[in-house]
Amino acid sequence: MADKAKSSSTYSCENCPLRDRSEFRAFTKSELEFVRSFKTGELSVDPGSTVLVEGSHSAHLFTVLTGWGFRYKTLEDGRRQILNYVMPGDLIGLQGTLMGEMQHSVEALSNMRLCVFERDRTRELFSKHPDLGYDLTWIASREERILDENLLSIGRRTALERAAYLLALIHQKAMSVGLLNGDVRLPITQQHVADTLGLSVVHTNKTLKKLAARGFIRWLDRGCEVVNIEGLFDIAKWEGLTEECRPFI
Repeated sequence: MADKAKSSSTYSCENCPLRDRSEFRAFTKSELEFVRSFKTGELSVDPGSTVLVEGSHSAHLFTVLTGWGFRYKTLEDGRRQILNYVMPGDLIGLQGTLMGEMQHSVEALSNMRLCVFERDRTRELFSKHPDLGYDLTWIASREERILDENLLSIGRRTALERAAYLLALIHQKAMSVGLLNGDVRLPITQQHVADTLGLSVVHTNKTLKKLAARGFIRWLDRGCEVVNIEGLFDIAKWEGLTEECRPFI
């Protein structure tokens, strides 16, 4: 688990690479000072490692600084449902902070680096820095919005529409935070896609082949390249994420 693997900081909050990106709102001087004191260190996570475990009581919450991961739940027989994918700027562990126990797990898809924050100081964030408290609410609302769309996919979209929506969402999120600079591949396997869409691997494979045949994607070794995102939008009947500037902690 992540709590057992903390490391010293590589980046100061003043030199945080996320602050250089126009997609994220700037902190005020007092907010930056609080976040700097709120942060206790950074954590390096290897691919396939578990960051948080369902049912655990974590003393920390995390902001993704670099890399990819995903949230998921499992049944007793091992079947897995992937809920969402996390990328730089996303917050991990807020549920455990507010509810006391994690209701899902988080696993690293690639090498990840996380900023580590003290869970017990979350109330101070809300009481002394209401704008940062609003940011946490915005982040939680955005997550709810994405989960609503995912539920719509599983409940009402066809397999082809589900796959198109998922790949368009992951691609758009990754592009917005610079994850695809120099590498066009989404680092997911067909098993990840199947576990997200609620389909068998065989059905998923057939569905992805249809998208590839239409020239919308190209499946690579352990990953996927989106070639025509507008085509995916059209198939999914989805307009994409529309926020121009978003907060992070």
